[in-house]
Amino acid sequence: MRGKIIKVGYFLEQELEVFLAKLKAQGWFELFANTQMGCSQPDVAEFYASVSVSKGVLSSTVNGVLIEVGDQTLLI
Repeated sequence: MRGKIIKVGYFLEQELEVFLAKLKAQGWFELFANTQMGCSQPDVAEFYASVSVSKGVLSSTVNGVLIEVGDQTLLI
């Protein structure tokens, strides 16, 4: 699968602009939005299946790795 399966519009609809802003600030946005780079469909499905937002922090686990996006940092 290609990066285009990460739908920016979804994050905007969910009022998760902070997630997109943090990706841009840390140089990761192009990785997620680039339609030319490969992306593992099962990993993306796992990310979306386990994603949650609590106290301004977006969290998900993929292949046992916790990914958190908060006000200050993108943690992996």
